[in-house]
Parts: sequence; C-alpha cells; structure tokens
Amino acid sequence: MSQNDLDTKQQKINQNEYSAKHITVLEGLEPVRKRPGMYIGGTGIAGLHHLIWEVADNSIDEAMAGFATKVIITLLPGNRMAVVDDGRGIPVDIHKQTGKSALETVLSTLHAGGKFGDGGYKVSGGLHGVGVSVVNALSTWLVAIVNREGKLYFQQYSKGSPKEAVKEVLLDSVPDDLKKLAGVLKSYNSGTLIAFEPDQSIFADRTFSLQTIIDHLRQQAYLNKKLFLTIYDLRDLENIENQSSYTFFFEGGVSSYVRHLNRNKQVLNDPPIYIEKTQNDVTVEVALAYNATDYNERVFTFANTIHTIDGGTHLTGFKSALTRVTNEYAKKQNLIKPGQVLSGEDIREGLTAVISIKLREPQFEGQTKGKLGNPEAKTIVEQITGEGLNYYFEEHPQEAKRIIQRCCLSLQARLAAKAARETVIRKGVLEGMTLPGKLADCSDRDPSHSELYIVEGDSAGGSAKQGRDRKFQAILPLRGKILNVEKARMDRMLTSDEIKNLIIALGCGIGDEINVEKARYHRIIIMTDADVDGSHIRTLLLTLFYRHFPELIRNGYIYIAQPPLYAITKGKEKLYAYNDEEKENILAGLRANLAKSKSKISEIVADNENASETVTEDELENTSSKSKTMGYNIQRYKGLGEMNPTQLWETTMDPQSRVLLQVTINEAERADEIFSMLMGDEVGPRKKFIQTHAKSVKNLDV
Repeated sequence: MSQNDLDTKQQKINQNEYSAKHITVLEGLEPVRKRPGMYIGGTGIAGLHHLIWEVADNSIDEAMAGFATKVIITLLPGNRMAVVDDGRGIPVDIHKQTGKSALETVLSTLHAGGKFGDGGYKVSGGLHGVGVSVVNALSTWLVAIVNREGKLYFQQYSKGSPKEAVKEVLLDSVPDDLKKLAGVLKSYNSGTLIAFEPDQSIFADRTFSLQTIIDHLRQQAYLNKKLFLTIYDLRDLENIENQSSYTFFFEGGVSSYVRHLNRNKQVLNDPPIYIEKTQNDVTVEVALAYNATDYNERVFTFANTIHTIDGGTHLTGFKSALTRVTNEYAKKQNLIKPGQVLSGEDIREGLTAVISIKLREPQFEGQTKGKLGNPEAKTIVEQITGEGLNYYFEEHPQEAKRIIQRCCLSLQARLAAKAARETVIRKGVLEGMTLPGKLADCSDRDPSHSELYIVEGDSAGGSAKQGRDRKFQAILPLRGKILNVEKARMDRMLTSDEIKNLIIALGCGIGDEINVEKARYHRIIIMTDADVDGSHIRTLLLTLFYRHFPELIRNGYIYIAQPPLYAITKGKEKLYAYNDEEKENILAGLRANLAKSKSKISEIVADNENASETVTEDELENTSSKSKTMGYNIQRYKGLGEMNPTQLWETTMDPQSRVLLQVTINEAERADEIFSMLMGDEVGPRKKFIQTHAKSVKNLDV
C-alpha cells in the first residue's frame, strides 16, 4: 500500500471518528464562563472593572430614559460591589417567552433587556444586551433586590444560576451587609439594587481601584447632566468613620466637562462654546474651548455615553462644521489674508472639545464599540454644530477674533513644521534610506520580529550594542535629554537632532503623514538608568510618543525596560534584584538557607564528641545597608553603563529572562491631564502635585 493510500485511509478514520458527539453546545451562561474575554475584554484589572460598568450602565440607561436621577455605587468588604438606582425597577412579573420572571430572564439570559424592541429604551449605552447577565455568570455571589410600587423583591445567584425563585421580602430579611443599601432603595418610589462578588477562579486579582471607579463615573456624570452619582468605599470596617465618599452632579453637562479638562490651562473662551439640540430623535451636545499655550488637540467623543476612542461619523461631522464655519467667519471679517485657508489641523490646535451624541440605534464598529458608524450622525452633528458656531461667533466677536488669531499662528507654525518635516523625511530618503549614524540596526527586516532599544547615553549604548542579539535587536543611543515636546510646536521639535534621528529610525513618519504600517520595529523599548535623570528622560520620550506617535502606543509597540537595581554576588553565584523589596526578599531567603545549614552542622557536631565547633557565623543579622551580607557582595547599579554587555543581556535584553512593561492608553483623559500637568507651561498645578506626592517617593537619587 502506497503512502497516499495510507494517508487516505487515515483521513477516512479521522472523519468517521469526528461525529456529533464531538460538538459541544454551551447553554445559558456557560459560554461566558468558558470564554469571559469575549464578553468583557479579558480577566485582568480592566475586565474586573468592566463588571461594574455593565451594572452601572443599566442604571445610567434609566437616567438617560428620564426615569432615574440617582445612582449609588458602593464598594463592600470581601471584594463585593453594589449598585443602587431610583429608576423604574426591573420588572418581576412572568415573561411569556421564557416562563420565568422578567428579573430572572434579564439576569440569566444573554441578549435579554429593555434595549431591544419597542416599549424599552429609546437610548441605551449597551449594544449587545449581555451586560448584567455576564456579570452574573462571572460572580460567585449576586443578589438582586427590586423595589416595585413600594414592595421589595429578592433573588440570589451563584455563577449565573438562581438559588431560589424571585420572592417578596421584608427589609428585615435582607442580608445584613445589604440592609442599609436596601433601606435606601426602599426609600425610593421604585428602583433596583444589584450586588455581586467576582469569581476568584476567573479573576486572579479582585481588588477594585477606587480611583478608576471615580474617573469613569465622574465622566458618566458629565455626560448625563442633572444625574446624582455617588460612590462609597466601605471596605475597611475597622475604620468605618474614615470611609471615602464622592458625589458628582453637573448641571452644565459636557460644558462642565470641558472646564474640568481645562482647569489647569490658560483658556481663550470661558465659559466654553456650548451647543445642544435634538433633531430627528438624535440629541447632540457639544462643548469646546481653546487654550492659549497648549499646542495639542484634545477631542473626546461619546455615543450613548460610550467613549468612542476611535471617533466615527459624529467626529467627522464636528470637524467638518468647525473647519467650514471658522473659515467662513474669518473670511467675512477679514481676519485672514485673501486666498488664505485655515486647515482643520490649524483650527484644532489647542482645542479641547467634547462631543456627545445620543441616538436610538447606534452602530458601532467592533466589539469594543470604539468607533460610531451611523451615517446620519455625520449630517446631524455637522448641521447642529455649524448652526451653533455661527450663532456664537456672531454674538461673541471678541472671543471669535482671539480664536481665529490663534488659528492663524497655528497656520504659520504648520507651514514651518511642514518644511522641517519634509527636510527630515527627504534626508531619510536621500541618504540610503538613511538611518542615523549612531543606530546599530538589526539584520532581520521583518518588523514583527524586530525591536529597537532607545538607550540613554553612549556608554550604555556601547554595552547594549555588544550584548544584543544582532539578528533582531537594534540600538539607538540618545545624547542627554530630548526636547520637551509638550512645550514646543512641531517646527521647533524637528530642529532637535536626537528627535530627528528617532523619527528616521522608526520609519513611520510623523504628524499627518504618519503610517504605522511602515514602522520598522514592533517593539520599541525605552531603556534608561534607574535614577532621577533616567526617569526624566523616560518621561520626555513617553511625552513624545503620546503626543506625536499615539498609534504606536495603541498598537502595543512601546515598552519600558526594567534593568536591575542591585547585583548580589558570591563567587560565581549572582542574583539580581529589580527594587529594594526584591533585594530584601532575596537576602531573607539567603539568611534562612544559612540558618538551616548552621542547624544541620550543629547536629553533626553534637553527635560527634571528637569534632570541634568550627562554624562561627555571625552574619545572620539584618545587614541590608552594608555592602556585604553573609559573604555576598551587594552592588547598586547607578546606571546601565556600569553593566558589562553580558550582564546587560542576561538581565534586561534576553527575551527569556527580561521584564518589559508595555505602555498602554487605558485612560486617555487621565493620561492627557497628567502629561499636561507635569510637562506643560503651568507651574502651579505641577508644584501642587510635587508637594502632595513628595513624601511617597522612594529611592530618590539626587
């Protein structure tokens, strides 16, 4: 029998063995527990907090529909969380299709909720209708208490399965840890309480971040004006009187949001330009203000309170209206030269804007809902924004003049930057695809396999070049600290040789000509010394990437190397510690091992009368501040240049043993605020930040 016949026979056997019994059907909420990442994006910290957003979104949907005015989020002991609202309360009557109560149907069935069909929500933040049922599936304990017409209804779940049927209860029979919140719910005419505890088998870390919750829900309060949104942190029962509480209420809506974003800025128009109108069942709310000294554009877009980080049709409509109306007014008032046209880039420099649109059937691109796709949104937003801007410019000629003068300065800077950028790119093309002289490139030309180390100083650069794997690792040393791009326009930025070299090495262009697909490396690793200067250089580089190469961060290309702080050696044995805590743990382990060795030797001496006691170790003290401990030499690295190529490779560059931190933009608004405060022109907020956090700084090298 030939090999082909054998292969055909084996294929037939495999086909016969593959039958209906191999097909798995997941029922109910089983798919969620089997593949949680498909529903909440992952099981890390972001996925954990996504559970809160899903429950809170149901309450906020009630507010958007005009039925709720209060939402209370409470962190409870034991990694539990509760959300209470004064909305209509989830129905508890029997659902005809499922034969179960509507409450149980919503909590245990995917794609069940008031956002589908008629008679439910006209506007909703959810799209797929899997929110609270997913939370139920991923929780070991979930309790729902509903207030309907003054009566409380109760049901408890575990991992998505009901422990009992829905039943009417008295306040006294509610679990003790929820009794107070149930009392608040009872005081409303109607409402819902959902409390849950994430499953530890799904989430390794179940520690909720108060700051993350505050930032997210403050944003939701801005997007739903006149909604009272309160957060309580009741996790520390021993210090119950010192528990944290926060309440957000913004009557100004997104106008208040823009003022919040600009609170550390010098603003040209305050209060912000504010536009609100409903047209064809679509509500558009826009607020914008210009900063005098900020060169960055900050535009945040939302659809049904969901942050559309990739924009979409509503953003396109806003940009079109802003560019058209500004040019028309500038030309009409002779504020620009004849024939001169302000580009959208000129007009948006220094702009802070929030665009919030609420519509009945949002069409998002992708599961993450990062981009709005409704075609009608562009037309409606463009029309409403255009009308509002025209009215504002006519009613506020002085503010309009200041704004357009600023746009004209942006135009001049853009033309200068374009010339400088073309010089940089032309230089790169004419000099043999011109890589900087200091760049030690790798031999592999596949960007997905290649990585670029941006190294502080020639000394460290030399060690890195000798220690690297030349096949896939490129090294670019930087001389000193690069320009702070937070305080400089692009034309000035491109006069910096270090920045020009970096742009050419990356290969993806910059500004409006950036193309991430042309990036020469898919791992760009910042490697600086573990001291104050190294931290400053790292911050300057991160500012550059965040402001001018955000696509590289979003694609996951930017990393931070983690070189060790200490080398602990004895003879040929060498251990590395990356921080003080790790050093102390290593030393504690060494002391424990030495104590065991002494104990064994003492036993041998006791059993042997002719033996003499020769072990006189007195090194079991805590001598972490000394240079030697138990015969081990402790070396603190002041810089990467102190490591020889072999040490640098095995600690910081070897993919098998190194530690890299990937840079992400999970909270764009928060990141923007921090960069502006720490790197911008306003000294006051930076001084206050330093004074507030100075005492918490560890290992400060001055």
